Amino acid sequence: QVTLVESGGGLVQAGGSLSLSCVISGGTVSYYYIAWFRQALGKEREFVAGAWWTTGPTQWADFAKDRFAISRDFVKKTFFLQMYSLKPEATAVYYCAAVRFAGDYSGLDSSRTYTNWGQGTQVTVSS
Repeated sequence: QVTLVESGGGLVQAGGSLSLSCVISGGTVSYYYIAWFRQALGKEREFVAGAWWTTGPTQWADFAKDRFAISRDFVKKTFFLQMYSLKPEATAVYYCAAVRFAGDYSGLDSSRTYTNWGQGTQVTVSS
């Protein structure tokens, strides 16, 4: 089982950028599919983006695919979410999640699929 620790959240003005980090430890990271979710106050947790740690395509939520980016630091075992041109509706707690990957991409946009979660990092976008 891996442990996930997010950081990088904060307060940013609309139009600004933030980079979130997810440090992964405690397991064989290459076995895992890693994703970012977010949960706004009073709303359900929603998928943002995800990718297999080693390779393969990135899956995106429609709202994220043009303004967000995913990257990895294989040495530091860190999974990044870069967010650009942020809007106030992006305000939420952002979570990193992981599940052992068996090659099936179905269901990976559902929070119920994931077995490991970080504690979350708050992102607030002011108008």
